[in-house]
Amino acid sequence: MRIVVADCSVDYAGRLSAHLPRATRVLMLKSDGSVLVHSDGGSYKPLNWMSPPCSFVAVDPDPEQREEGVSEVWRVTHAKTADQLVVSVFGIVHDSSHELGVDPGLIKDGVEAHLQELLAEQIELLGEGHTLVRREYMTAIGPVDILARDSAGASVAVEIKRRGEIDGVEQLTRYLELMNRDPVLAPVRGVFAAQEIKPQARTLAQDRGIRCVVLDYDVMRGMQDLNTLF
Repeated sequence: MRIVVADCSVDYAGRLSAHLPRATRVLMLKSDGSVLVHSDGGSYKPLNWMSPPCSFVAVDPDPEQREEGVSEVWRVTHAKTADQLVVSVFGIVHDSSHELGVDPGLIKDGVEAHLQELLAEQIELLGEGHTLVRREYMTAIGPVDILARDSAGASVAVEIKRRGEIDGVEQLTRYLELMNRDPVLAPVRGVFAAQEIKPQARTLAQDRGIRCVVLDYDVMRGMQDLNTLF
């Protein structure tokens, strides 16, 4: 991973257009080709990003950009959509590269992991006609617990928690923002599934168009045992 602290402006061009005016930001370039732009606020969420598969090239600024003080221009192009993230670098404060190795991924506690397994087997609990696509569907920012399709064939991303709180809704929101950029998946609806969902988390989820589903772990385990017998 390469981490750069730079005085820069950022433009995103494609299905969506966005502009970040000149400021000092943290730029993360990952080995999978993804690029994330962070500020010193906003916690974990990048201001903008380009998810893989994509290509990165650094080019010299044109005369007009050079007059404005731009020293280098980064162009990050998505391989499938041709969307571009363009970073105009005015100056670099810090630039370092680090070999992180293979990440083992997030290890859920036993109940959450088992809930994921059970819901994948009993995907109809999400509604009649739902079908499983796969568990642990990988995105550029981590795996979605379950990717499914509803009765109409639309994509459904499911985040599973033992106790559903605001952090879990925020996590699913990030996945949905990223997945809805993929024309193969979009539109993607979200389902927040947990044994217990806190009122604040439910309110936030509903405000963002995310459906909440309460899972009865004991009943689901009982159904698994029953299926084993027959």
